[in-house]
Parts: sequence; C-alpha cells; structure tokens
Amino acid sequence: MKFLEMINLMLITFFLVMKIKQVEHEVFIYEKKYAKDILKKFKFEEYKEASTPMNQKEKLCKEDRVNKVDEGYFITLIGYLMYLIATRPDILNVVRILSKFMHCASELHFKAAKRVIRYVKGISDFGVKCRRSKEFKPVGFSNSEWGGSIDDIRSTSSYCFTLGFVVFSWSSKRQETVGQSTTEAKFCCWNNRY
Repeated sequence: MKFLEMINLMLITFFLVMKIKQVEHEVFIYEKKYAKDILKKFKFEEYKEASTPMNQKEKLCKEDRVNKVDEGYFITLIGYLMYLIATRPDILNVVRILSKFMHCASELHFKAAKRVIRYVKGISDFGVKCRRSKEFKPVGFSNSEWGGSIDDIRSTSSYCFTLGFVVFSWSSKRQETVGQSTTEAKFCCWNNRY
C-alpha cells in the first residue's frame, strides 16, 4: 500500500472561481466575482436587474419565426450560465430550458437568457449554504409538469434528494412518452428510471 504525504493549508477560501466562507458548522459557497465577470464579458453591466430568472408566461419553442442570433455567442452565454449553476440552483431550470435552443437560438431565446443575467446581477451575493444538521436523514421530492414543451408536448420529470441540508442527488429531464393528463405525467415521473 502506498501513502501520500499531505499538508494542511488551513481553511480553503477559493476553489476555481468559487469563493468559500467557512465558520463553525457552516460553509457558504458563492460566485460573486464570476457573476460580475459574466456581466462585463457580455456588456450587461448597465442593464436593469430582474426579480425572477424567467417570465413564467413566456413559452419558448424552436420554430418561433423570429430573427436568429449568433449561435456561438448564445452557446458561450449558456456555457457561462451552466457553470454558475454550481452555486445558483435557482437558475437551473431556466438554463436547462434555454440550453435546448443552443443550435437554433432566436432573439426571443437571447432575450430570455439576458433576463437570467439581469436576475443574477441583482442577487450576486447569493450562493449555497451547507450547515451541520442534527437530523441526518434522507428526504426526497419529485414532481412533473404536464406538456411543458411546445415543440413535442412532452412533460418534464424532476426529483431531488437531500441529506441534512445538502442536496446529494437531483435530476430534471423530459419524459420519453407523451402524457395525456397531469396524473399520467406524474405517474410516468414516479415510474421513470433516471
């Protein structure tokens, strides 16, 4: 058996672009500098902040008959947002939706992506907090939306498992079959093997 020598460099404060604050029984991870770098890179610094990451009334589709935008620019923007998800799970669903349009992005898709950036601008101090928990039992949640995709009418199934205050497993993906009702979509969600 081989052994590696290690040294203690004390508390970690940065990991990649993530800032880490550690206090007794608690760790807080956030990407304020990275969020500001995104605003600067895409020239969104002067944009007004948004209160939500997505307009819930807006339904995006592939064939929206609106002018297309530069594919490389849109893909780069979505890539930056995907990295930000590590400490911002509140934007996960909207980034998942926008990533479906990376190769057919229109001005509507770009407008929706700009809204995510405007939302992040307003709450760049937010992040993920992990605390020690006295109750260390797993808790699971699952849900589905019925016919959420305009392009193929398929539903999206999601689940999330926590242990204490920390999410250790999650998934959100479109169902393979088309549900005929909310009940059928939820049934498919519960019986789906991720």
